[in-house]
Amino acid sequence: MPLPETHNAFIYVYQGTMRAGPEGTRVERGELALLSHGDSVELTATDEPSRLILVAGRPLKEPIARYGPFVMNTNDELRQAFLDYQSGRL
Repeated sequence: MPLPETHNAFIYVYQGTMRAGPEGTRVERGELALLSHGDSVELTATDEPSRLILVAGRPLKEPIARYGPFVMNTNDELRQAFLDYQSGRL
């Protein structure tokens, strides 16, 4: 499957087992695999029926602050997200 070289990508296998890349790296149900950069991704199912989600996107190149289920750009934004959640605004 073609992908822009400028994108980051990963797969999440939710059924069966897949092989990813020219090396055929095994990715099993419930596993997430980060893909290396390139202009395409090669995925092959094993003998059993398999399903996956492929996610790719251009990196935002922004700072990341994360804690628990929250992902923001700064620690101040994280604190505000917790306050909003605790007060019922989220």
